[in-house]
Amino acid sequence: MEKIFSKIKPYKLLHVVNRISEIESRNEVIPENNFLQCATLKMEKGKTFPPHKHIIKDRHYTEQIAQESWVVIKGSVKCIFYDIDDTIISEPILKPGDASFTLYGGHTYKILEEDTIVYEYKTGPYEGQKLDKTFI
Repeated sequence: MEKIFSKIKPYKLLHVVNRISEIESRNEVIPENNFLQCATLKMEKGKTFPPHKHIIKDRHYTEQIAQESWVVIKGSVKCIFYDIDDTIISEPILKPGDASFTLYGGHTYKILEEDTIVYEYKTGPYEGQKLDKTFI
């Protein structure tokens, strides 16, 4: 797993790249204090969990940011990650099964192969471009 920290604020985790080849057992990919959560699980046949559902909570945050993840299913993607001052900080390439996570800082993606397929996940709710993002 590659954790990319800000050069401006070295303690601030901006981006994470998780490679399918590095997945072993259960691993919390994203620290629990983030809105977007992810864990990897490598499991044996027959593994199960007790049936459950999640509890509705009334949560209020004074500060919230949309966080985003891409999981490559087919093809390849070049990530271009930015620091909090809008300078490029890293440019990893994702292959099938790899995932990127942007917690803070900017990002863009360049699709490297025809018919590339990704899953994109974001924290919501989405309130429109004007309230959700600014362009670099």
